[in-house]
Amino acid sequence: MPNVNVYSAAGEVVGEVALNDAVFGIEPHVPSMHLAVRSYLANQRLGTQSTLTRGEVRGGGKKPWRQKGSGRARQGSTRSPQWIHGGIALGPKPRDYVIGLNRKVKRLALKSALSSKVRDDEIKVLESFGLEEIKTKEVAKVLAALKTGKKTLIITKEADTLIYKSARNIAGVKIAPVNALTTYEILDCNTLLVLQDAVVQIEALHAPHKSEKKEDEAA
Repeated sequence: MPNVNVYSAAGEVVGEVALNDAVFGIEPHVPSMHLAVRSYLANQRLGTQSTLTRGEVRGGGKKPWRQKGSGRARQGSTRSPQWIHGGIALGPKPRDYVIGLNRKVKRLALKSALSSKVRDDEIKVLESFGLEEIKTKEVAKVLAALKTGKKTLIITKEADTLIYKSARNIAGVKIAPVNALTTYEILDCNTLLVLQDAVVQIEALHAPHKSEKKEDEAA
């Protein structure tokens, strides 16, 4: 089992925690992480773009000039794509960009991302922020003591308003509860700052269950 240090809010080592091999110690599976990142980015797209085709542009009912004899190319409507203010040929229309992933791939990608952070020594476990009120300065002080870098993802056991409101205005810092973790956010940060009680919650949610172990053995 990989062991990592537990830090206090002052940046001092106060203990050690053994991480579950099945969640934090697997061989990172790059294809699943790639799919998860593609899915996350694609799912952010609204897909509301729309252009008017020649059949949807207003006007153009009358033939602009006669078919023959004018010396100009024949035209049937001023709403054709070659005309100014005409319709758009093959333009974008509203569509759904969602890329679906099955549960096994999502879980494998998340565990791979967490394991890659442990392998690259980019994960730090924090005992507690020790906040009693909303104080951005206190959170910034903790991050400076831990030398977390430009991009930090703070993982809490559950949605914590005190931590969220204290850290949301710090540049490069994101906050996510365990149940809202994504592979993209984990890979997009320089340091993964996990609260100690959140480690237990991550392992409880993502460690293989008995039924999954049996399926893997059968495969």
